[in-house]
Parts: sequence; structure tokens; C-alpha cells
Amino acid sequence: MKIVHGRPERAGTEERGATFDGTVWADPVLPTTDGVTINSVFFTPGSRTHWHRHEHGQILQVTTGSGWVCSEGEAPQRLGPGDVVWVPPGERHWHGASTGSALAHVAVSLGTTRWESPVSEADYLAAQQD
Repeated sequence: MKIVHGRPERAGTEERGATFDGTVWADPVLPTTDGVTINSVFFTPGSRTHWHRHEHGQILQVTTGSGWVCSEGEAPQRLGPGDVVWVPPGERHWHGASTGSALAHVAVSLGTTRWESPVSEADYLAAQQD
């Protein structure tokens, strides 16, 4: 058993960069333990992840704002407060805020994450047409 009491002293808010477009901030909730990582992630309007995959899947729980999640080959799906997303192991996907709203979610990542290419501006903006 491992208990993490509140916010760990060693782990402050971190601005994410190389695998995100736009300004994205993350707070660790549970540092990687037995292949599980939990982060509280805040996306400014228009920001998003690059395409990526999770070895054993990912769970996203939206806490505030409005955004999108998209699996390769599928139409982007709108996200709002209270929504929970299960991304199966190995599924290539991206997620982030809409152009007019910030988005915050808790991300539970299972196993290693394989980061890939950025989401094209055209693909991202196509999601906004919904």
C-alpha cells in the first residue's frame, strides 16, 4: 500500500511542453507507482496533447471546462464536466481544450505512454465545427 498525503512537497505544478501544443499545466496526484500515473491537467483554450498511446490504457475524468477527445480514424467527441473517458490499451488518440474554453481533467495513465506527432491545426479546428 502507498498513501500520498495531499500534494507532495517535491512535486509542484509543471508546465508541459514537448508533447503538447499550447499552454498546458499538470499537477502530479500520484507519481508513477506500479505503472500507474495520475495527474491533474489544465489546458488553456486551444491547447491539446500530441497523438499518443498508453500501454495499458488511460482514464480521463473531466472536472471543468469544455474540450475534445479523438481516437485515430474517428470523429472528435466533445467533453464537459463529469465526463469520463476510457481509452483502451494502444489506441492512438489526443485530447485537449476547445478554442473557447479551458479544460481540466484528471488523467490516469496505465503503463508507458508513447508520444507521437502533433495534431495538425486543420484536424484540431475541424473538431470545433461540431
